[in-house]
Amino acid sequence: MCGIVGIVGKSDVNLKLYGALTMLQHRGQDAAGIVTCDKGKLAQQKANGLVRDVFRTRHMQRLVGNMGIGHVRYPTAGSSGPALAQPFYVNSPYGIALAHNGNLTNLEQVSEHLYKSDLRHVNTDSDSEVLLNVFAHELQSLGKVSPSEDDIFTAIAALHRRVRGGYAVVALIAGHGVVAFRDPHGIRPLVFGSRETKKKGTEYMIASESVALDVLGYTLERDVAPGEAIFIDRDGEFHTRQCAEHPVLSPCIFEHVYFARPDSIMDGVSVYKARLRQGEKLADKILRERPDHDIDVVIPIPDSSRVAGQALAQRLGVKFREGLVKNRYIGRTFIMPGQQQRKKSVRQKLNAIGLEFQGKNVMLVDDSIVRGTTCKQIIQMARDAGAAKVYFVSASPAVKYPNVYGIDMPAASELIAHARSDAEICREIGADWLLYQDLGDLLAASAEGNPAIETFEAGVFTGEYVTGDVDQAYLDRLAAARNDASKAAASSDSSDGALIGLHNDASEAS
Repeated sequence: MCGIVGIVGKSDVNLKLYGALTMLQHRGQDAAGIVTCDKGKLAQQKANGLVRDVFRTRHMQRLVGNMGIGHVRYPTAGSSGPALAQPFYVNSPYGIALAHNGNLTNLEQVSEHLYKSDLRHVNTDSDSEVLLNVFAHELQSLGKVSPSEDDIFTAIAALHRRVRGGYAVVALIAGHGVVAFRDPHGIRPLVFGSRETKKKGTEYMIASESVALDVLGYTLERDVAPGEAIFIDRDGEFHTRQCAEHPVLSPCIFEHVYFARPDSIMDGVSVYKARLRQGEKLADKILRERPDHDIDVVIPIPDSSRVAGQALAQRLGVKFREGLVKNRYIGRTFIMPGQQQRKKSVRQKLNAIGLEFQGKNVMLVDDSIVRGTTCKQIIQMARDAGAAKVYFVSASPAVKYPNVYGIDMPAASELIAHARSDAEICREIGADWLLYQDLGDLLAASAEGNPAIETFEAGVFTGEYVTGDVDQAYLDRLAAARNDASKAAASSDSSDGALIGLHNDASEAS
């Protein structure tokens, strides 16, 4: 999962891009990057680390221009290193920088065709670089010295025919403008907005989440439709076209469960309201299954389960308390590579307030259970703090299958719910009682916000993937790349990788 942003303004956009990336930091903490364009020349800064660590005053002074794109990354296949920081760049045609959120499911076939037929070299194993080269090839094949909006949309239509998977993209074409497009299923989120300046006209911004627009004073216009492309030229003229043949909106339900900020709106759905409804539906299930429950207090596991926990407690008529305090200087454990690092991080990240646990029957609420590592340790923390009983509820159903569209969920064998019953999971994590959200209730909680959404991408719960091209052989290859041993090896191999491309101060980022 990553965060992307693109801006075409009436003055330098470097500080706006920086501000937007800080608001999208929750989507990726591995690396960050910005590329801007001034008078046809591109300037770049990218490196491993948080946004605040990657960019310094000297970088911002160099990142001039009224057009630019930015990216925050977390590694979807476990590998890390400066060579994989985005945006990626190719010099032909025109000079194009691209940032991508998602994952291509036909990467091997597209990579082979790029090499053998398009004669293009890809320098990393990143599908984002592959996507960039497909777009560059399709644009170059039109043979135009200066591309029109029709040329750009023609190239994106050809790209949609070649690649499969989930992808939201922003790209900067040197001297021409900013491009954005979304896969034909709209799996990964993308929104755009505008802002009127006092004297110079309209500025446009594209981002993964609406919260990035809010803080910079842009008005949310709408979501980029599945298969739609947007081109904002260097003069600020806005162009859009549907470029996919059969677009069907199927957004990723896990955005509403975990990844997105609650103050964002995605595909017309308030993430905050969706999580409230998740909590209410969980409470209704508890009342059906245990009408005479003995829950004394509901405690959320911060932060993404807090909203659901509040709604659940209110409907049950039970106290809601913040019994776990979060160290905000530790990254999200879900996206940390390596099981040992995740285990260590849980204890560093959370601390229990003993007074809220002592002698009480506690219901812990989490957004999901993936490996089970985190919740097992937290349940033990609750017992160590004196809880009489510890109940555990998940605002989403059991995660039984890996995600293939850009969320680095592990191999199926590393998922605690894979091939286990609820009773077996309950024993494994050490809870006195375990309850999962029903899938129908989860989908309804989001669909209520926008009835026009007919389907959601929910493959992690069902094993059915909306692009229709994911088979067991693909999942086996994915498992080999995503197990913890492979991630450790990949991280080690890439840690000394060199950056090739535009002038960059990655070595000076610390």
